[in-house]
Amino acid sequence: MGLATEISKRRTFGIISHPDAGKTTLTEKLLLFGGAIQEAGAVKSNKIKKGATSDFMEIERQRGISVATSVLAFIYKDRKINILDTPGHKDFAEDTFRTLTAVDSVIVVIDVAKGVEEQTEKLVEVCRMRNIPMIVFINKLDREGKDAFDLLDEVEQKLGLRVCPLSYPIGMGQDFQGIYNLWKKDVLLFQDENKQTIGEQQIFQDLEDPQLEAAIGTHALETLQEELELLEGVYPPFEAQAYLEGQLQPVFFGSALNNFGVQELLDCFIEIAPAPRPKAAEERTVDPQEEAFSGFVFKIHANMDPNHRDRLAFVKIVSGTFERNTPYLHVRHNKKLKFSSPNAFFAEKKQIVDVSYPGDIVGLHDTGNFKIGDTLTAKESLNFKGIPSFSPEHFRYINNADPMKAKQLHKGIDQLMDEGVAQLFTLNLNGRKVIGTVGALQFEVIQYRLLHEYSAQCTFENLNVHKACWIREPENPSPEFDEFKRVKQKFLARDKHDQLVFLADSAFSLQMTQQKYPELEIFFTSEF
Repeated sequence: MGLATEISKRRTFGIISHPDAGKTTLTEKLLLFGGAIQEAGAVKSNKIKKGATSDFMEIERQRGISVATSVLAFIYKDRKINILDTPGHKDFAEDTFRTLTAVDSVIVVIDVAKGVEEQTEKLVEVCRMRNIPMIVFINKLDREGKDAFDLLDEVEQKLGLRVCPLSYPIGMGQDFQGIYNLWKKDVLLFQDENKQTIGEQQIFQDLEDPQLEAAIGTHALETLQEELELLEGVYPPFEAQAYLEGQLQPVFFGSALNNFGVQELLDCFIEIAPAPRPKAAEERTVDPQEEAFSGFVFKIHANMDPNHRDRLAFVKIVSGTFERNTPYLHVRHNKKLKFSSPNAFFAEKKQIVDVSYPGDIVGLHDTGNFKIGDTLTAKESLNFKGIPSFSPEHFRYINNADPMKAKQLHKGIDQLMDEGVAQLFTLNLNGRKVIGTVGALQFEVIQYRLLHEYSAQCTFENLNVHKACWIREPENPSPEFDEFKRVKQKFLARDKHDQLVFLADSAFSLQMTQQKYPELEIFFTSEF
């Protein structure tokens, strides 16, 4: 089968939302309808004992939140679907922003009761900046929530989107009876069924069907007909090209927990969502159809299997084919590497793959060669753009709570920092280690993972730092640079890559430093 055919079959997308809108539950149900799992798990449930497939870390199962992006794939109607389920919590936004560099489209999940929330706004803004095609899924229709038209208005105004409803609810909450599928022009009736498996569905092809009126009642049917007329007058018709260019966003309604409206979303998604798209590198734009392989690392995860202490670098394939046991150029190190057991992820199973195509996500076993943003190519030197690295906002000293486990603590910190969970700084003055994170909750995750994955215990101690600023060291240090190093020595540190960092203790101190040493080159990300 040719490269072009394989590319046309791929759909790689991310699921984003505010915490608790139902992202991970929707991921489970897509896997269920895709036939990848026989029984769906739950994020938080007393009755359902199976955990969510994408929440593979113990802390995720305990807290009921996703703290890392997980990669899952399945085949549906001859399409290879790659899902990236991202964390919704703002403290893990850095992982989500990086993941958005590896997707070709996005599904935005919105809670029917809460509407558009703060984190959703930030994530959608990133998608809009990059013109990523988006589909909106309004979830939890079986709960009391906002009016459908009010929700559509809110999505347009708060997210700045131009929406086009492709399904519409019949009632809401207690009165919820089903949805009208504008994509297929049929009515699907809601049944509160077994939440873990797929049940029989009652579908009516015609609004004039007397059995439909008998099933939902005359009033509900008349209201639906009026609202459909109104929809037609207010919202634009669906145009595939406008959606692909990020100018039009289809909206679906449903209840992921109850398996309702998910298959309708999936059936439409595989038809309209884009296949792998060209990606900009610093040198040029790379097209998926090119025969030469290229890809980039957008995520690193230590201890996918705690029993084996394995560390995987996730590579999004941009062009050509990635083949097992073939040497590829690691651009940053300028050396060839080959991989004997590249992994793909099919629901709960990891499996070794011989060939992967553009759009696929491959997990490569890594002994410390990779960092986030690295490029692998067949031979050309390329550097893919737009993989963000954020300046930390929270800083704490990290102390070893068990001197007998110093080696395990060192290894654990080293591997977790490579994942991009946080950044490590070593103070020049006394060698103390400082952890910097984007969100405060990450300290809890680091402490938990060090204990449960590396058997190392740590404590944190507050440190008053306003901002981490990277300093470019001149080849021939000037008297001004030497004076800066002398005066600010107690605020200077080295990051994991041995770059000089100024840990400014206040905004005023940073401003005064910039004024006093105008020649100093200061950066707020480490990518320079």
